[in-house]
Amino acid sequence: MDERILTLHPQGKKGVNILLDKYTFIKQFILEKISEHGEITFEKLTDLAIDELTSNFGGKVVWYMVTVKLDLEARNIIERIPKTSPHKLRMVDGK
Repeated sequence: MDERILTLHPQGKKGVNILLDKYTFIKQFILEKISEHGEITFEKLTDLAIDELTSNFGGKVVWYMVTVKLDLEARNIIERIPKTSPHKLRMVDGK
């Protein structure tokens, strides 16, 4: 049986149960792109994911991007930059 992870939500809403390997794959992608860019809009991040991951990812890339992004925010690994539109993301200081 494949290992799963219950994701967290930054507003305390109920998370979702997803396959750990898909979670890890998307998490690494998000962290890599934010590290490369310093700050990146979620729209740009999602566009990159669609371009780079769709052909070899078995699932809806955008849905997983949203789910894992929210989890990383809830775990205080990445953060939304306040008062940005469209919203931008960055690493939390010291992570």
